[in-house]
Amino acid sequence: MLPNASRNDRDPLGWCLAVTALFFALALWRLATPSVYYFDEVHYVPAALKMLQLIPTNREHPLFGKEVIATFIHFLGDKPLGWRLGPLLFGTLGLFAFGRLVWHASHRRRATITAIVLLATNFMWFIQSRIAMLDMVEAAMCMVGLWQFAAALNARSTGKARVRLALAGIAMGLSLGAKWSSAPALIMPGLCFFVLRVRETGWKFLGQRRAGPIPGVSLVEAVFWLGLLPLAVYWATYTPAMFYARLTLSPYDFIGQHELMVRLQDSVKKPHPYRSFWYQWAVDWRVIWYLFKNVDGAHRGIVMLGNPFSMLAGLLAFFWGLWAALFRRRNDIAAFCALYAATLIIWAVNGKPVQFYYHYLLPGAFLMALLAFALDALWQRKDRWRKLATLSMAVTLGMFVLFFPIISGLPLPTEETYNFWMWLPSWR
Repeated sequence: MLPNASRNDRDPLGWCLAVTALFFALALWRLATPSVYYFDEVHYVPAALKMLQLIPTNREHPLFGKEVIATFIHFLGDKPLGWRLGPLLFGTLGLFAFGRLVWHASHRRRATITAIVLLATNFMWFIQSRIAMLDMVEAAMCMVGLWQFAAALNARSTGKARVRLALAGIAMGLSLGAKWSSAPALIMPGLCFFVLRVRETGWKFLGQRRAGPIPGVSLVEAVFWLGLLPLAVYWATYTPAMFYARLTLSPYDFIGQHELMVRLQDSVKKPHPYRSFWYQWAVDWRVIWYLFKNVDGAHRGIVMLGNPFSMLAGLLAFFWGLWAALFRRRNDIAAFCALYAATLIIWAVNGKPVQFYYHYLLPGAFLMALLAFALDALWQRKDRWRKLATLSMAVTLGMFVLFFPIISGLPLPTEETYNFWMWLPSWR
C-alpha cells in the first residue's frame, strides 16, 4: 500500500485477484465444448501437433503461441482441454496484469477495479481466452510487460526496478514471439523512458546517471532491458525451428526468416467473408462467427463480438481521454490513449490484405482502461453523474449476461434462436 494512502488510493490487489479468479472459473466451465476444432483452431492445433514432431508448418507466424499450445497438448493430451487450457491460463494472467498495469499507472483504486471488471466483461477477452489461437498468448504477455514497466517506474529501489525491467523485457519478447500485433504497444515503454528522461535532463539525457525516470538506470541500460533483451528473448522462441529435420532455421538467419514470414503473410489475398477494417472494429460493426453448427448434441454458436455497451462507451471515453490528457494533465490517461491509438492505427497503415475483428483485442482492452477512468471521474461528481456511472456498469454486466449463451457456446433451443442477439445486419 502507498504510504498515507486514502481509502480510495489503497492498492486493490485483493479485488484484482477476486475478479481474476471469477473470470478463470467462468471461462474454465465447459472449456472442452465444443469437442471439435472451431474457427482458427483448425490451423493452430495441427501446427502445434506438428511442432511436437519438429515438422515445419504455419511458418508465417512466430512460434511461441504454438509452443504454448503444444506444451499443454504434450502434458494433457490431444483433446479439447489440452488445446485450450494454455490460452485460458494466459488470458487469466493477462487480465490480472491489466489490472496491475492500471493501478501502477494511476494509483486510483476505483478506476483499477472498474477497469478489470470492464475487461473481463468486454466479450473479446473472454472469447479469445477460450480458443486455441495465438492472440491471447500475445496479448497477455504484452500486458505483463507493460505492468512490469509501470511497476519499475514506481519501484522503491534501483535493484527492484531492475528486476521489474528484466521481467518487462522477457514478457515483451514472449509477446512478440507469439504474434507481431503487439509491437506498437511494446515500443511504448522504451519511448516513455526516453521522453521522461529528456523532460528531466534536457539535452544531457545520455548522462546524469542518477536522473529519472528510474534513478540509477541510465538510458543505455534502459535500451538493454527494453530493447535488446526483448529481441533476444523473441529470437530464442524460434529455437524449435532450428532443430527441424527439413527447412531448418539457421540461428544466424534473422533477416531471412522475417523476409519469409512477411512474404507468406502478404500472400494471403483471397477475400474472406469475415474480413473487416479497423474503423468497423471501433464501432462494433463487423463480427466473426467462430462457431455456428450442431455439435455435442445441440446447436451452438460463438460470435466474436465486443460488448455492445462498453465498447461504444469506451470510444466516447477515448475522446474524453484526449481532452483530459491535454487540459487536465492526466499522464495516466494519455498513456492509455497512446496505447489505444498505436495498436489500432497500425492496422490502418498495415499492408496485410486480410484483417479481422479479433485484431481489435489489444486496442479494445486499452479502451476499457479509458472507460474506467471516465466512469471514475463521473463517480467523483454530483449525484446524477454518479448514478450514470453506476448505471453504465450495470448495463455492461447486463450485456455480458444477456449475450453469454452465444459467447460461450451454450446449447440453443433451435437454429433460429441466434436471431435474438442479431441487432445489426452486419452481425449475421
